[in-house]
Amino acid sequence: MLKRLAAPASCSSCLLAFLLAFVSPRYTLSIGVDKTMVNKEDYYSATVNATVLDHKGNPQQMVTKNDGRYGQNSPKTEAKGIVIAPAAVNGEVDLQGCCPHIRFVVPPKTTHWVAIMQRGKCTFKEKILKAAAFNASAVIIYNNSTKEDTVTMAHEGTGDIVTVMITESFGKEILGFLEKNQTVLVSVMVGSRGLPKNINRGSLVFVSISFIVLMIISSAWLIFYFIQKIRDTSARDRSQRRLGDAAKKAISKLTTRTVKRGDKEIEPDFNHCAVCIEGYQLNDVVRILPCKHVFHKICVDPWLNEHCTCPMCKLNILKALGVMPNLPCVDNMAFDMDRMSRSQT
Repeated sequence: MLKRLAAPASCSSCLLAFLLAFVSPRYTLSIGVDKTMVNKEDYYSATVNATVLDHKGNPQQMVTKNDGRYGQNSPKTEAKGIVIAPAAVNGEVDLQGCCPHIRFVVPPKTTHWVAIMQRGKCTFKEKILKAAAFNASAVIIYNNSTKEDTVTMAHEGTGDIVTVMITESFGKEILGFLEKNQTVLVSVMVGSRGLPKNINRGSLVFVSISFIVLMIISSAWLIFYFIQKIRDTSARDRSQRRLGDAAKKAISKLTTRTVKRGDKEIEPDFNHCAVCIEGYQLNDVVRILPCKHVFHKICVDPWLNEHCTCPMCKLNILKALGVMPNLPCVDNMAFDMDRMSRSQT
């Protein structure tokens, strides 16, 4: 029975292990030709501070965002510099930085500057390499969709240039300052390491349904287990009651007599009572079993009530006396172990 009950539990455990292995998020979404999301279990956030300077270089306004995200292949280090967007080429400004003739107008004597470009149209690697060609200290790419915050960019082969993605709203806010010919100083600081925020909807639905199915299977198994346990306990109790009634009936048919002077029981070489391991005395009441073994009545009656067998030869007194001969007796060791386990529970 225990093996049969353990089988559903093993199946449930296997299913649970499978679900835990499947829960890890998987990201395969791409927009345009960007490899926007990589199959990574963690990421590094970035804190981006944008400070607007007046014509004298004094801070006028500061904007801080903590939801930036370092690129997968970017060094996780700090970076700072003035923000420069792509300049106009033939009268048109390519904010995405994908134009083959893209250029950045860097003020003289500027040692550290940060390129800002919009996501889309070409790969992250192309954008970063174009900015690196103008000796940019870092590259900030803002998202092109309000539905997403930031993603982990894949840009292998871009060297040691710091690359960070920010939200579309923050990127447009910085561009708004630049369009007013204001100088913006940006600093990038390493944030915390965390798990991805975006969970694949299909995976979430699958895990939810599978979890519900697992709970139903587990609940059904538990109900079946307890019902079967109650049935087994009831059957065992009924069997023991029948055995007790049959034992009492059989005991009433056994021969009983009182030891008198001259009886063989008081002779020195006669066997002692096998239950109490003591000899027989005058006026002791003894019970004689069908196998001719003799015991003290007060010693053997409780034994027979529980075991219905001779303590010495294990004769089944029910069968010997014809009292329910088909009812099996309980072996003394098995009975004691069963009684001990029931008392502990």
